[in-house]
Amino acid sequence: MLKDFLLSLLMVVNAMSPYLLFGFLVAGILHVFVPKKFYRNYLTKPDFKSVLWASILGIPLPLCSCGVIPTAVGLRNEKASPGAVASFLIATPQTGIDSILATFSLMGIGFAIVRPCAALITGICGGLLINRLIKHQPEEAHTEPDIPEKSAGNKLISVFKYSYVNMIQDIGPRLVLGLILAAVIQVAVPDAFFLQFGSQPFIQMLAMLAVAVPMYICSTGSIPIAAALIAKGLTPGAAFVLLMAGPAVNLGSMLVIHKTMGRKFTVIYLATIIVGAVFFGLLLNEFDGLLHFTHFSSASCCSAEGPYSFPPFKTVCSTLLILFILNAFIMKLFQRFKKEPATPTSQIFKVEGMHCNHCKASVENAIKQLKGVTDVQVNLEQKTVAVEGTASAEKIREAIVKSGFEVMA
Repeated sequence: MLKDFLLSLLMVVNAMSPYLLFGFLVAGILHVFVPKKFYRNYLTKPDFKSVLWASILGIPLPLCSCGVIPTAVGLRNEKASPGAVASFLIATPQTGIDSILATFSLMGIGFAIVRPCAALITGICGGLLINRLIKHQPEEAHTEPDIPEKSAGNKLISVFKYSYVNMIQDIGPRLVLGLILAAVIQVAVPDAFFLQFGSQPFIQMLAMLAVAVPMYICSTGSIPIAAALIAKGLTPGAAFVLLMAGPAVNLGSMLVIHKTMGRKFTVIYLATIIVGAVFFGLLLNEFDGLLHFTHFSSASCCSAEGPYSFPPFKTVCSTLLILFILNAFIMKLFQRFKKEPATPTSQIFKVEGMHCNHCKASVENAIKQLKGVTDVQVNLEQKTVAVEGTASAEKIREAIVKSGFEVMA
């Protein structure tokens, strides 16, 4: 059992690591290179236009439910509206250019058309619900001071630091927990679980949701699984639930979204995916004959690499991801016990509301703009801000509050 768990964990990490590394890199590029004007013009307003643009932006990207998380958090950090972030989170992992082509090759034109359409519609619906039910904080409430333009070399360094240090520090613990739980689920759930409900389409869909929602399945990797299940008698609608809900969400992503976006956001996000998957599943069952779905034998969907294969590229990606996570954990552990040296000119402030490295950067940048400040050190674990220089405590408190946080002492 332990061996199966470890192999399953390694397989999940292997499957996810290229997408995660790519997702972190996209977040870093967005953070450093994309002008803030782009987000202000297209994604910051809580309206239909921003939600639509976020869905359209996300559909062609080859990001899974884990790879999309750092990119979405990066969008949120750049002040995209909650609805736009939700729309991007819902639409992006369901499909991509690669999965659309793979769907057409294995399952026919019907699935290939419905997948991106479902991603667009559910992304828009979820984004509009979020904008309506969650209060949007105006951009001015968390405005960052202008930062001097960096050289190209410094920008590249900033991309990699933000991607593989800051972002992994922020979401690493929840990600590791999600990976472990996903491996446990894959070992514990019987292979024939989906097929024991016979010819009851709605029950089949619920069974698919019960396992597909918490488990990691990428949008391309889910295609041969769905095709094999259809060949064994599963309805096209139930298979589509797997294709939509599996890539769109998993336990790891839900934990991270709950941490970074809040409970209400997570509930609406998950409900939109579940309702959308069932709705489009029922729709596909009604138009099964019209759309001419392709049915393949289960043998054609089996991987030639075997059940426990470790391709070199994915193994390298997994190794890099593990090293990045270990580095982030060591740095966080060091920060937890690190005490800032007290000097005659240092002022220490207790600040609530700082949760991630973006919060840290916001506070540091706001305080560094004050006249007389020579150095700022933020400790996220201890929630303290140490300021060197001659700036008054009143000015420092005001700068912290303007950056969106609360000074306790």
